[in-house]
Amino acid sequence: MKRTERRHLKENELAHLAQSARDALETRGSQAWIVVAAVAAVLVVGLGYLAWRGSVQSRANALLAEALAIEGARVGPPPAPGSPSTGLSFITEREKYQAALTKFKVAADQYPSTDAGVFARYRQATTYVALGSLKEAVDTYQQVIDGAGSGLHGTMARLGQAQAQARAGQFDPAITTFTALSQDKEGPLPVDGILMQLGQTYLVAGKTADAQQTFNRLIAEFPESPFSGDARRELDGLKKT
Repeated sequence: MKRTERRHLKENELAHLAQSARDALETRGSQAWIVVAAVAAVLVVGLGYLAWRGSVQSRANALLAEALAIEGARVGPPPAPGSPSTGLSFITEREKYQAALTKFKVAADQYPSTDAGVFARYRQATTYVALGSLKEAVDTYQQVIDGAGSGLHGTMARLGQAQAQARAGQFDPAITTFTALSQDKEGPLPVDGILMQLGQTYLVAGKTADAQQTFNRLIAEFPESPFSGDARRELDGLKKT
């Protein structure tokens, strides 16, 4: 969440608390001094909560930044003696992903309800995919889905989970998810890309007729899509078999 959006959110919450105080004063009359004391206590608690939450978000963002820094680190042999330092680096891609995975998991475990924590959990899942740990990826994507619901992170996690399931040979659940996502034309994901993945999953699963139907739908509904050419090539290949 952007800094300005967080500030507006805090201002709205404080405005709500202040309005509650005014409403209480108007309705209580002779007991106003009691209400003032109570409202003052509420305001103190509210301000303390906002400060605490801001601190939590900051710590979560810091852990996420550390993980992302590792993910973007250089891969290769260490610099020769006397050469300028190139910053953080790893000998192999796998070593880098393992280090990033640890950081993503820490951020997600410690701050699961923050935006940074949810995103860290999502990146933990994508890193499992990069490492070839598909079962762990599927399970971690499910954690994001359970926590994020129908929001953007939840939708992206559903897509990632379906991709991991398809790679793991779990075709039926992958097809179910791809099909559902392809029917959501108002969602954040490009339907033509989803249809391409659905058609290819049908092919790998040996469901040729379903694959043909999906590729034809892609071409009919999205004739200008860059995936239309790929769909036509897949159809041509099916005609030759």
